[in-house]
Amino acid sequence: MEPILECQGLTKKYNNFYALSNLSLTLEKGQIVGLLGPNGSGKTTLIKLINGLLTPTDGRVMIQNFAPGPETKKWISYLPERSYLNTHMKVCEIFRFFSDFYEDFDLECANHMLQDLKIQPDARLRTLSKGTQEKVQLILVMSRNARLYILDEPIGGVDPAARDYILHTILTNYKEDATILLSTHLITDIENILDRVLFLKNGQLLLDSTADEIRTTQNRSIDTLFREVYKC
Repeated sequence: MEPILECQGLTKKYNNFYALSNLSLTLEKGQIVGLLGPNGSGKTTLIKLINGLLTPTDGRVMIQNFAPGPETKKWISYLPERSYLNTHMKVCEIFRFFSDFYEDFDLECANHMLQDLKIQPDARLRTLSKGTQEKVQLILVMSRNARLYILDEPIGGVDPAARDYILHTILTNYKEDATILLSTHLITDIENILDRVLFLKNGQLLLDSTADEIRTTQNRSIDTLFREVYKC
């Protein structure tokens, strides 16, 4: 099966500091992958390199055999940690903008999720709470029929009662031939949906394993292993 993402010898250096160092990995289609590590481990740098927001110092990133660029942006649906939306726009206006901009945006699906979360479509984004704004942003991302979903802290700013719905939304709104790369610090909340786990430390890939291998061969949860590795 053709991989969705390949990183070979990926390095990003700032002066004498290596944010990423000689990182190589391959992600297959049809997986939910946890990208885990403490602050400063290189997670955000890797995500930005995949999205073409940074240029590698060395090595390369390939999305279905293409370097990050206009072609790959059509395949990637990206949820950044910080919102980039115009807060003066109404939610319904943002939905129409996305529908016009992305051919794969499913407006019906977006409106259905909006209704489930009891968010008013004519509300201006700036009038909503931070957590509700993040829900709107997640709806936008998951309503695209993308090949690679990259979610940076998708449940970090929402209340615990909404997390189950958001995780359910993630699970039910991506196709079997797509892949989700999910970065979060809330490992306990998401570990049951993960197929694979990547641990980053000091810009290097410390662990690349399936979730089942961690549970069976190491006889512990992903969260427990994370705390042992990083001494949390």
